[in-house]
Amino acid sequence: MNNRKILLNENEIPENWYNIIADMPNKPLPPLHPGTLEPIGPEALAPLFPMELIKQEVTPDKWVPIPDEVRNIYSLWRPTPLYRAYGLEKALDTNAKIYYKYEGVSPSGSHKPNTAVAQAYYNKQEGIKTITTETGAGQWGSALAFACKHFGINCEVYMVKLSYEHKPYRKTMMNTWGAKVFPSPSEATEIGKKFLQEDPNTSGSLGIAISEAIERAASDDSTKYALGSVLNHVKLHQTIVGQEAIKQLEKAGDLPDIVVAPFGGGSNFAGLAFPFLRLNFEEGKKIRCIASEPASCPKLTRGEFRYDFGDTGGMTPLLPMYTLGHNFVPAPIHAGGLRYHGAGVIVSQLLKDKLIEAVAHDNLEVFEAGVTFAQAEGIIPAPEATHGIATVIREAQKCKEEGVSKTILFNLCGHGNFDMKAYEDYFAGKIQKHELSEAEIKASLAKLNTPTI
Repeated sequence: MNNRKILLNENEIPENWYNIIADMPNKPLPPLHPGTLEPIGPEALAPLFPMELIKQEVTPDKWVPIPDEVRNIYSLWRPTPLYRAYGLEKALDTNAKIYYKYEGVSPSGSHKPNTAVAQAYYNKQEGIKTITTETGAGQWGSALAFACKHFGINCEVYMVKLSYEHKPYRKTMMNTWGAKVFPSPSEATEIGKKFLQEDPNTSGSLGIAISEAIERAASDDSTKYALGSVLNHVKLHQTIVGQEAIKQLEKAGDLPDIVVAPFGGGSNFAGLAFPFLRLNFEEGKKIRCIASEPASCPKLTRGEFRYDFGDTGGMTPLLPMYTLGHNFVPAPIHAGGLRYHGAGVIVSQLLKDKLIEAVAHDNLEVFEAGVTFAQAEGIIPAPEATHGIATVIREAQKCKEEGVSKTILFNLCGHGNFDMKAYEDYFAGKIQKHELSEAEIKASLAKLNTPTI
């Protein structure tokens, strides 16, 4: 097949989500109660999530049916296209074949509605009136705002202050779909007030925003909380991406040697990579799956595998994860969706078992990669997506140096049309290379008094 764009029809939208836990050789460790340090059961999550999502969080089933109403909404933009990146291949002068799955065609411009629609649906089924959440760069918040409007649910978003100020049109998008948006930390919650008192000029973090959204949800029986990454059910919903990609590559008569996706909490990476890992588990394939993270927030590549809170305020259960410490506040990089201190439980276990890989890229390298891609392929990628592109370029250059031909697939998880401030700063020379020192990482981890593993 020589077509640049590989499409599926609406009837080929997957009917089930894939649960990788069913295939993992070592199952993830259980979450712990922070007081007793005993494993918690599903009932501990009931104040925050509707029961159907809690069931998905702990299900051993390999396949979870997608409700017809959710599939119908998916059909507004799914299946998403898969492209052969001929322009990028030429620009890199590589003999590698490069494909990308483009999730930027969704209403909010990223992969996030894949889980937002599902979570809003299950909340609606339980009669929930309001959903609270956090958002980093705004992709998740705008996706949930879109989904809540469809189901007639109120939406409150705590947006990391740095992105709130740098990306005003993301806020406007959320407002257009009826959501209330607060800069985090905010005066709307007790935990927000606490962090503002400690540092009135803080740029915020996803961990702080999560604490605010959880506090708000826990205070009202008609309100639940929704998370855009990290948890098992979120990754489950995103596997529709990789399942579609497998079908599309079958049409092209191809299969990737390498699968790449950006990494913040894990939903982006899981969505593309987990269905390909299934081929490794079931069929003995040797597909390398690489998570790409920022060097300024390198939990996978330089963090510690231990129990930690999922939020900065210590309101969640303790999760077994690669972490930099829940008190860690990342540098104010433009890739707001990747500024999270920890990694999702499933991804952490897969990395510990060496079933996946992780790499980190610095600020300048990723924007150089984003501009290279935009000039070669015409789409301006979101800053989060540029991390995956940087990894692709690195792997394509290795192919050239070694004289081998490999097939590389990556997730172009969203467009950068609302991220022009980031590109403006890059072209103005305001973005500097930034990597954490070993001393900074040790100092952050030293503050933890959570269990080691």
